[in-house]
Amino acid sequence: MYYRIGLFLLIALALMHPGVAASESETVTSVVIEGNQRIEDAAIERVLQTKPGDIYDEEALSEDLTTIYEMGYFDNVEVLSERENDGRRVIFRVQEKPTVRRVTFSGNSVYKDDDLTDAIDISTGSILNIYRINRNVRKIESLYKEKNYHNASVSYRVEELPNNQGDLEFMIEEGKKVRIRKIEIQGNSTFDDKVLKKRMQTSEKGWFSWLTGSGELKPDVLEQDIMRLESFYYSKGFAEARVAEPEVRFEGDAITITIKIEEGPRFEMGSVDIEGDLVKPSGEMMDMISIDEEDYFNQEVLRDDILFLTDFYADHGYARAEIYPETRKHPDKDAIDLVYRISQNQLVYFDEIRIQGNTKTRDKVIRRELHVHEQGLYSASGLKRSVRNLYRLDYFEDIEVQTVPGDTDDKMDLLIGVEEKPTGSFSFGAGYSAIDKLYVMTSIEERNFLGRGQIVELRAQMGSRTQQFSFSFTEPWLFDIPLSASISAYQWERDYDEYDRDSRGGQLRFSYPVYDYTRASVAYGYDYSDVSNVSPFYEYFIEEETYKTSSVTMGLTYDSRDRRINPSEGSKHRISNQYAGLGGNVGFNKVKLELGRYFPLVWEFVFFLNAEMGYVTEAGGKILPDYEKFYMGGINTMRGFDWRDIAVFDEEGRAFGGEKMVLFNAELIFPLVSQAGLMGVLFYDTGDVYPSGDRIELDNLRRSAGFGVRWYSPLGPIRLERGYILDRKEGEDSGRWEFSIGGVF
Repeated sequence: MYYRIGLFLLIALALMHPGVAASESETVTSVVIEGNQRIEDAAIERVLQTKPGDIYDEEALSEDLTTIYEMGYFDNVEVLSERENDGRRVIFRVQEKPTVRRVTFSGNSVYKDDDLTDAIDISTGSILNIYRINRNVRKIESLYKEKNYHNASVSYRVEELPNNQGDLEFMIEEGKKVRIRKIEIQGNSTFDDKVLKKRMQTSEKGWFSWLTGSGELKPDVLEQDIMRLESFYYSKGFAEARVAEPEVRFEGDAITITIKIEEGPRFEMGSVDIEGDLVKPSGEMMDMISIDEEDYFNQEVLRDDILFLTDFYADHGYARAEIYPETRKHPDKDAIDLVYRISQNQLVYFDEIRIQGNTKTRDKVIRRELHVHEQGLYSASGLKRSVRNLYRLDYFEDIEVQTVPGDTDDKMDLLIGVEEKPTGSFSFGAGYSAIDKLYVMTSIEERNFLGRGQIVELRAQMGSRTQQFSFSFTEPWLFDIPLSASISAYQWERDYDEYDRDSRGGQLRFSYPVYDYTRASVAYGYDYSDVSNVSPFYEYFIEEETYKTSSVTMGLTYDSRDRRINPSEGSKHRISNQYAGLGGNVGFNKVKLELGRYFPLVWEFVFFLNAEMGYVTEAGGKILPDYEKFYMGGINTMRGFDWRDIAVFDEEGRAFGGEKMVLFNAELIFPLVSQAGLMGVLFYDTGDVYPSGDRIELDNLRRSAGFGVRWYSPLGPIRLERGYILDRKEGEDSGRWEFSIGGVF
């Protein structure tokens, strides 16, 4: 108000100036701006009505004066006029507000200067405006309240400088962190305070609040806690329970929260029925729901039943089915009768399935993964499975699915939008592993060759103990049916501790889905191996210098993992039987069982269990080479043990492979930098190998445990893990570091 009165008087005094009086016929000869240093003349002239050549108008000058003030850059504005021979010269004399040269903070330790600078809207060059400064004072205080420094106070000081500038300092008194001392719950008689407080995330201050964060007040979390308490009561039969808005009182450096509850009557579960459009007999429909098994009316179970019935009808093509629960209070007692009324509406069919965003991947590669089809009935579970299948391809960064109305009420179009990601890779690098020590590797891989979903890989690896060259090609849909066919060839030179092996060979493999997530496979392989440089200590076990293996492997694989790399849920199980002896001089029968399961936990933690068992025996009176027997040790079996450290030993201490093996791995996998694919792992391994005549003793297995880091990098999975031997024997190391690039078990 004082500002407006002062402005009015200033305008009146300016217009009463002796030089302002003028005749109506006078014109403005020129407009002059004086006193401005930082604000350019042009910026002021743009807001003026008065221009040279206009008729001199005192009302227009008054409006111009107000407009210049409203720019916010000036403490004072005067308007003057001087008579000239041919009219009036108008002068706007301004006094600029001071500007900020520097903004500083003092007294702050909770927030860094950079954090506070980002939170305010005053910086170097800003106008020193008292209202703006006070607004930013409140912003800083709000920041502190977010971290429960409710007693923090902020003031400011301006140091005047030459050239109409000033340094602005925000002075902060943080005070102590205010925590919740007590949560009072009133009105509860059925459940005590302890039971209800366990339902809340907001908690009272504890002894280790500085570590656990207990006692911190977060308004949004407290609001959710009120909803959690109501949901808890609703799930226990209190259908009319009410939880009031919490009362929050600040008392010095402590907070007291009061929550008032009106429990109301507790309703038993009365009669339950399903009526309306039933797709199955009433008895079968009743078996699908769960609320009739409850002693008390439970809204959580009610909601779950509705969701289940909605999905059930959607899977039968009724995408617009309506499930309406009708509740009635029992007239004679505190009980609620329930009827699910179902309107299935008309069947809905997929009219057109449109795929967008795929510039490389062919439409048919995407369509063959779908569990819904054009002109087919709508299916909610089919849509979910389709999206899961597309993600498992690992061709797409993101997948969006939308349904839109079709040309008629019983039609629906399906839009599938994909965002492709690179599927080809070229890598070259060097590394260190327990097996090969120092090695170099290079590979070229394309997982979506020519957009057809084919996999091509060429790989070479050379180390101090191994040289490996391999090529493989996989067609996942041979003849446009889900028949997978792959062919591979390799040359492998490996230096074992006791001998050298130079092998060449290849494999032809087919697999076909036989059930949900399950594929049956058959493969024929041929291997030609030369064994040389046998140590005298080991000549007893080497029967030939050349081994020819012709084998057939039958397998059954169940794989429901959500992703092939870094999965978070699902299982992978495999059983296989390899029979060698169709030719050559090698003959054996090898059976292996592998069981793996991923369990999602909280905070993106994943628990993984893996079990493997194997048995091999000589077949057809031919040779069972030592390298086809079982050894363990190293990053892919028993971490902490060296490669092939776990073996069978004879009386003279010579190590050789076992005909039986058992292995168990347990891992807790957690994110370190989730976006970058950097994960941490804690593990426990146990297992052993046995000769054919010995029994497997599960209570006497070798054991190790440790920790590690995994990075799912563009080069492939990189693993660095440290294992400790828990049942260390004489002469064994306590454990070892393991490092590898590519492949996870």
